[in-house]
Amino acid sequence: MEKWIRAHVTFVKSTFSEGGNCVEVANAGVVGVRDSKDPDGPLLFFTRGGWDAFAGAMGPGMAP
Repeated sequence: MEKWIRAHVTFVKSTFSEGGNCVEVANAGVVGVRDSKDPDGPLLFFTRGGWDAFAGAMGPGMAP
């Protein structure tokens, strides 16, 4: 799945991103997350519910 996501899915940064300290997110049935400074590095995958819980725990203005 990781190879397919890297080849076919567009990752986006949050509009709140400042400088180089951010992650990029892609929705491909699962939510893929990567470090914007290392786009070829490891990916972290969440289910949709897992991503919603993670993003919600970050608080207002923090989630992409």
